[in-house]
Amino acid sequence: MLNDFSIIEGEYLQDILSQPQALDDTVQALLPTKSLQKLASRLNRGKFQRVVLTGMGSSFHALHPLNLELIRLGHTAIMVETSELVHYKSAFFDSTTLVVAVSQSGRSAEMLRLIKVNHGHAPLIAVTNTPDSPLAQTADALVLTRAGKEFSVSCKTYVTALMALQWLATVLANGDLDRVRKPLSRASSAAANYLAEWKEYVRSLAEDWRDIRHLFLVGRGASLAAAGTGALIVKESDHFHAEGMSSAAFRHGPLEMLSQEIFVLVFSGDKKTKALNRRLLDDVQKQGGRTELLGEEASYAPFRIPAEGLELRPLLEILPVQMVTLAIAAQMGREPGRFELASKVTTTE
Repeated sequence: MLNDFSIIEGEYLQDILSQPQALDDTVQALLPTKSLQKLASRLNRGKFQRVVLTGMGSSFHALHPLNLELIRLGHTAIMVETSELVHYKSAFFDSTTLVVAVSQSGRSAEMLRLIKVNHGHAPLIAVTNTPDSPLAQTADALVLTRAGKEFSVSCKTYVTALMALQWLATVLANGDLDRVRKPLSRASSAAANYLAEWKEYVRSLAEDWRDIRHLFLVGRGASLAAAGTGALIVKESDHFHAEGMSSAAFRHGPLEMLSQEIFVLVFSGDKKTKALNRRLLDDVQKQGGRTELLGEEASYAPFRIPAEGLELRPLLEILPVQMVTLAIAAQMGREPGRFELASKVTTTE
């Protein structure tokens, strides 16, 4: 049984445990600006043919819930990685497109190219943690997160970006900001309640996952944010193979790989496709695969998130995956989140 946590008690863990404070700081600072409200008004008067949502890594995955909400509201919303947008889809950069760009640093190589390629064309809303960054300074409207300094792997910046994007969705819909602020204000305490048991969760996971060599994270809808980001942070934190994809995509090939060395983490998600996700869970179990459900009703404690409703589910879903990164690192006897080949800000395309 794992009792010595010293190998994982570094700066990455401190960032994880600081997430409740970052969420609280961010929600308190979210205020609509005239420039943002002006763009929202233009969107709702039909002045934009499309909304292009862009980012890289976890910043890109965080856009899934906003993408779904804009489509639900009747807008044409398109998610495009910034690297593809600037080189192959630059035709989107015109006055009929509203761009929402997410980048914690606001100065990655792709964002710098976006600024250059788009200059003077499509209005741009920036969501960033860095107010003095090139992205923040050149955007037509700005939404700032208050995650503070982050050691390496995105955790504080990811959850605060999800919060900011949830709030932005309400702004763009000309919705009631006081109404959305109420559930967002619960995010800090909900995250704190889950993280209070981090040692027990990590201990349990480290014991139960001894023979796991490959991890699949699968879900649908807004849960694709956590599936994509979760696989990314496992690879970054632990040098451990993980893939994130839709539950449906898992049936189209990866299902054939099932073995005792593979673990399939299924995000329960919302009621629209919850039954489909549970069916996948059951089918993996019937084939002798190793799997668990992640959600409010999960039977395995490390994967059970607080029941806070639709608004906070995407934000809370990443917390158990963070526990996985700590458990794998503890098994390997390595410090999680310490980069050896990459850097916090990607400066080369």
